[in-house]
This record gives sequence, C-alpha cells and structure tokens, in this order.
Amino acid sequence: MNLKGAKAVVLGGKTGLLGQALTNALQNEGASVQPLSSQDADMLDQNTMNTILDHEQPDIVFNAAAYTQVDLAEEEEEKAFALNATAPVLTARLVASRNIPFVHFSTDFVFNGRKNTPYHEEDRPNAKSVYGISKAGGEKSLLEFGYDKTLIVRISWLFGPGKMNFVQKILELAKDKDRLNVVSDQTGSPSYTPDVAASTLELVKRDHFGIVHVANSGIATWFDLASEAVSLAGLKCTVQPISTSEYPTKAVRPPYSVLDLTSFCEITGQTPRHWRQALQEYITELEST
Repeated sequence: MNLKGAKAVVLGGKTGLLGQALTNALQNEGASVQPLSSQDADMLDQNTMNTILDHEQPDIVFNAAAYTQVDLAEEEEEKAFALNATAPVLTARLVASRNIPFVHFSTDFVFNGRKNTPYHEEDRPNAKSVYGISKAGGEKSLLEFGYDKTLIVRISWLFGPGKMNFVQKILELAKDKDRLNVVSDQTGSPSYTPDVAASTLELVKRDHFGIVHVANSGIATWFDLASEAVSLAGLKCTVQPISTSEYPTKAVRPPYSVLDLTSFCEITGQTPRHWRQALQEYITELEST
C-alpha cells in the first residue's frame, strides 16, 4: 500500500503511547491522519463508529486503542474484555465492509512466559492475566472473523514520547532517590514506539497481513532496561535487582516473553535496531525537552 496521500484513521491516536507514534510516522510517510481518542470514538458503539468511518472515508484503519492497565484489569475484567476482546472485531466488521486494511495491535502478554526461547507467531496464546486473556480474545475473534486484510501486530514493553511509561517513570524516580529496586527475573523485548510505528508501516507498505511480531532487537529484564536508562541519563541512583516475589502485583506477568522477529526481518528485509540504541535516542530527546 502506498501511504503517500492515503487517508488513515488511528484509534487511540490522540493520547495513546503507540497511537501518537503511529500518527507521526504516518504523517512522515505523507499520509493524511485522523487520530481519535476514546472520547471521539466509542468502539463499542457501532452507529457512532459507522458514522465516523462514513465521514472520514479512510484508506486504512489502525486500532491502537486498548485497556492497558494490567493490574487494574484484574478488578475491571468487564472493561478490559469490552475494549480488548469485543471492540476489535466489531470495528473489523465495519472496516471489512469498506474493503480496506485493518491493523490491530496485540501484546506479548498473550503468552504464559513458560518458554525460554523467543515466541514465534505460531505459538499458542495461553495468558495468565485478565489483560493477557482479553487481548488473546481480541486476536481469536479477529482470526475467526477471517477478514483477509487484517494485520495483527504483537508488541511488547513499550517506551517512547508522549505519555508516561516505564523508562520515564524510572528516570523521574531516580532523580529523587538513591536506590531503586527493579525486577530482574522477567525477560522481554523492549520496544521504542517510533520504531514500532515505522516497522508496522513497513508491513503495511508491503501489503502483509496475518500475525507479525514487532519489537526492537535484543532482550532485557526490567532491571536491565532501568539500569541502562539511569546510566545513559547520567543519574547517580543505584538500581538494585529484585525477584518478582519481592514485588508482588495483582496480575501475573510472563517471566519470559521475548518476541521472535524472524518473520518481520524476512518480510521487510530489515532488522530493527537494538533497544539500547533506541533508548539512547529517547533519553536524548527527553533531556532536550
């Protein structure tokens, strides 16, 4: 798909961490973008969504909206399932009736984390948290609906500009504290939102559909990511590794959720840069604002 001059609707594009990066990436490609917040577009209201799509007449729709409060989802199960499991396929039906591509974002949390090698696209979801189960439900509904112009992009451990995230929170805490305790027995794929957005558009430009994993190269624990961020920012705070059992949360996190990027590399001929390079760019940007 040629994005130059194309009209795109980005659900979650106004305030979402990934949605804002997608909006910027699309504009850089020369697309006309309509970013929408949950206040602009209630994805569970089919009449409203239909009216929006009739008005915008998009060439492609991106769903970067989701219920992402992992721990709160354990208490707000109904809300999480409504936005993560039900809304995507309702929107896909409206998009399919217009015969245009639909891009939906899922998560590494659909896996239980019991592997010790990177997860492939074909690996079976087996989530252990309400958030993960609801996101897996969204994937399942889209696959069962079977619209052939659907791209499901699984992503993980996002950091980037525009909204509070793990890295920014760590840096703010490190400015005021001498020591931070960060979990060191959960391993994943840190991902810089501008890179995730650019990689997603590479798939779109190649008219690729199905499920694809997108992240930055390299793996890390939360401790690794926090330590590197504090070091790059030149802060004096000591980052101390702790176990998950020492930092209990309501939702179960996958102990290992690294995403295998082989498919993305083969489809695009590109290898995403290492998360450390992306982190350096992000911190430099933070320091300049």
